[in-house]
Amino acid sequence: MTFGEKILKLRKEKGLSQEALAEKLNTTRQAISKWENGQGYPETEKLLMIGNIFDVSMDYLLKDSVEPSNDKESGYYVSKEMTEGFLLSVRKSAKYFSMGLFFVALAFIPYFIFKQDPSTYLIPTLIFATIGIGLLASTSFFEEDKYKVLKQEPLLFDEKYLQELNIRYESMKKKYAIFMVAGFGLFAVGFLPIGFERKKIISDDFLTPYYPICIGLIAVGIYIITHMSNILDAYKLLARNEVYTNRFGFKFRKKLRKKFDDF
Repeated sequence: MTFGEKILKLRKEKGLSQEALAEKLNTTRQAISKWENGQGYPETEKLLMIGNIFDVSMDYLLKDSVEPSNDKESGYYVSKEMTEGFLLSVRKSAKYFSMGLFFVALAFIPYFIFKQDPSTYLIPTLIFATIGIGLLASTSFFEEDKYKVLKQEPLLFDEKYLQELNIRYESMKKKYAIFMVAGFGLFAVGFLPIGFERKKIISDDFLTPYYPICIGLIAVGIYIITHMSNILDAYKLLARNEVYTNRFGFKFRKKLRKKFDDF
């Protein structure tokens, strides 16, 4: 079976017209027609995209085999458009997730300001907590299904674009390191007075008026740490994918999915 015959067979099995397949590959219907008629081959990037669309290996597409192989050990090809879309999605979800934790932490402040009057601190506490939980729940809207595969398979990129990703990742690590240190510093400073009070180093009466400030520092620290770390983790998933896929957790989840699919 020739390459063109395989493309034609796979396209029909998936119920795609030449126009629909061309749209998925960012090419023209005429190009699809030429490939199916044996008048040429797509470039490497398009070949990898075809493998992803039809869930077949490069060996099946390029070699004289009859049955498609679902063994895609080489990995899942990720286009530049998909990568940038994923990073944009992560930035949005990281923002809302971090803000959610920020407001949940702030929900403790009214207690220390109005603790003598529960009827006074209860309402602002509920408002802060509701906003925080709402923001945390909203992060699920940014987790699009099409990006889940990025955490489930080894990834392949265009070599030049991968180099660009690595440069961006290294640059962001240096830039974000300053903010991460500041975040951990604010978090620690916010907790220190509470620790001093627990150890009876400083009297409770002296520290109580400053508790709202301490919680505010903790909240800001949590926001910075979670926001920056989520974005950096996304870049690391892409730029250092070989490290991510070699983790025990990744391999364990992959085995579980395979057993579930076989079952």
